[in-house]
Amino acid sequence: MRFQPIPQTRRALRQTTALVSPALAALCLVPLLSPTAAAQSGPPPVVELPTVVVGSGRVAGESAGGGQDTSFAPADSATVSGSEAQNATLWTSDSGSLIGRIPGGAAWGAGGVSSLPAVNGMGADRVQVAINGMLFGIACPNEMNPPLSFVNPAMIANARIYTGTAPVSVGGDYTGAKVDVSMAPPRFTAGEALAVSGSVSGFFRSNGNGYGVDATATVSNADTNVTYTGGWARASDYTAGDGTTIKSTMYETQNHAISVSKKIEDQLFTAQVGGQFIPYQGYPNQYMDMVDNKSLFANGRYQGAFDWGQLEATVFASRVRHTMGFIQPDKTGDMPMDTRTTDLGYSVKGTVGVSAHDIVRVGNELYYNNLDDWWPPVAGSMMMGPDTFQSINNGQRLRLGTFGEWERHIDDRWSTVLGVRNDIVWMNTGDVWGYNQMMYGADAALFNAQSHARTDFNIDASAILRYEANEMSVYELGLARKTRSPNFYERYAWSTNPMAMSMIGWFGDGNGYVGNLDLEPEAAHTVSFTAAWHDPARKAWELRASPYFSYVVNYIDADRCTLPGCLASAPNNATVTDDFVYLRFANHDAWLYGINIDGKLALWDNDAYGQGAFRGNLNFVQGQRTDGVNLYHMMPLNGVLAVDQTIGNWTNSLELQMVAAKVLVSQVRNELETSAYALVNFRTSYQWNTVRFDFGVENIFDTNYNLPLGGANLVNYRVASMMGSSAAWGFPVAGIGRSFNTRVTWQF
Repeated sequence: MRFQPIPQTRRALRQTTALVSPALAALCLVPLLSPTAAAQSGPPPVVELPTVVVGSGRVAGESAGGGQDTSFAPADSATVSGSEAQNATLWTSDSGSLIGRIPGGAAWGAGGVSSLPAVNGMGADRVQVAINGMLFGIACPNEMNPPLSFVNPAMIANARIYTGTAPVSVGGDYTGAKVDVSMAPPRFTAGEALAVSGSVSGFFRSNGNGYGVDATATVSNADTNVTYTGGWARASDYTAGDGTTIKSTMYETQNHAISVSKKIEDQLFTAQVGGQFIPYQGYPNQYMDMVDNKSLFANGRYQGAFDWGQLEATVFASRVRHTMGFIQPDKTGDMPMDTRTTDLGYSVKGTVGVSAHDIVRVGNELYYNNLDDWWPPVAGSMMMGPDTFQSINNGQRLRLGTFGEWERHIDDRWSTVLGVRNDIVWMNTGDVWGYNQMMYGADAALFNAQSHARTDFNIDASAILRYEANEMSVYELGLARKTRSPNFYERYAWSTNPMAMSMIGWFGDGNGYVGNLDLEPEAAHTVSFTAAWHDPARKAWELRASPYFSYVVNYIDADRCTLPGCLASAPNNATVTDDFVYLRFANHDAWLYGINIDGKLALWDNDAYGQGAFRGNLNFVQGQRTDGVNLYHMMPLNGVLAVDQTIGNWTNSLELQMVAAKVLVSQVRNELETSAYALVNFRTSYQWNTVRFDFGVENIFDTNYNLPLGGANLVNYRVASMMGSSAAWGFPVAGIGRSFNTRVTWQF
């Protein structure tokens, strides 16, 4: 089957220096909600949407629509609550880093607000992220604008993370995990009178001189809600524990969203628009920086309760305009790179209670991603001129997914979930060309001579068996097959020119990449077991252990490039062990295994010292190809031990973060090893009426350490070369040193 390119509009987004805050629009809508508008001085009472229980099913938590998500919640899934995300704003503006707070979670280092999430050893595109039901395709050859960068932590009301054995109703086209993020769910106040509520907060972080503001504003009555949420943050280069300034770590970002929700009996309708503006963001582990990023999105969501069950639907569209370049003085030069993407899609899911013991879920979703990636010529450069370099020309990726799922509650102790889904992925792209015929013509001619159309017919299945032995213990076994088709660059990056290859890759390893038209989708076959114990009231103690094993057929990794163009520029590319290399995406069978352990324990509860609790987790993962090559970016053994205290209006936390040495590294990529380290963090907050004061010290002892998933530092360490200067191999990216952080929040 051949998927023909569709002509697309090429009008660029209007250049602006900032997005105008939609908060004013919310205020303008106040008179429309009620003819007797009356603002309230304090936070008004809220009316939650009725919980929809279909049969005897369980719900996973708040959905993007603000009601209840009817998906089954596996025992090894995790949640980042809105309060946890709000607390995290004290020390980070990077929503991707929040994934590192859950069992098995980690984050690949990137820009200050653009880290890539990883769960149980699988990261980047293997973790699918949905924001209020919206999906965002790859929009940069370095993935500088991942989906979680489109929301700052303060905008997150709830995030649920599903692992590789999740039910098929959660989604398709991922092998590692699914992250469902909800922003500002609607809440309605009792009565017809209008209620106005919200919050404003500002923060400062000493290391990197970071500062910013977050705000929410809500106008609501019994059946209508208008909510604005957004934030702005800026930071300079941060300093490592030894006093070294880590260059290209500065950033500025702002995100805004406004939603209007209407409740009609048991039906909820929500429309939302928003956008992002990042004027600059440095990347210490990439040759390029982000010098402009604008996005706009719109989505509509529906949730309805009926006698037979529940119906949920989402439709969305987004547009991203992105430019890479160099942010001086940390990086110098001139090489503009531009991308433009369009995302369109819908999803529909019905949940039906067919009996007192059985629930059936059926659904359908469509997702379309269009990408153009072009690099304008550089005046006076023989290598980068005289023509535009067309990296991806009208790339198209269309996925149609359909699933069916059966949840049965056999008795009070045993329950099962069985499901199967099919995702058909059509991909295609147009012909390409380089800066000039002499240096790029042969590769372009070879690529253009081949058919670019590819169709993948992917089958997923999952089976979960849960046994609730008593009110203190739960045991769950999960089996799943999950598939993921290649992204645009894995299949369609075409040039073997060293400079062009170095511009491709979201791995932060300093290596160059070229695509492979013959790539097959990867299929992960995963088995997991979770044992969870707790006291009957879930207040005194909890303990959970989740071992897992995945065998991935056609895992999309990389091999040393042996194409003529690669060998012409680097004759020793196949054997070098102490330098950057050139790689070609390739399929290999691989396996991953690990275990996550987490728990909490109440320590004391008295008038003198308030309430105290211990919490901790331990995470281990290892992955390897069947040919003996270690998988890239496997987080070493790590854990957190913490004591939290609440006394009166005070909340305090002392945390020890421990990470083992990273010695099992990817040989094919010449991945860098890192040493073990431990960090001590302290945080405290005080609530005074409607004002909250937060203070914290991160990395109290100013420990100098390297980030295990931070990649290679391509900026601080450079050597002279025939081309001017080049990055020196062998230097990881150092983590941030001690930082004193403050935040003040006012709720109204």
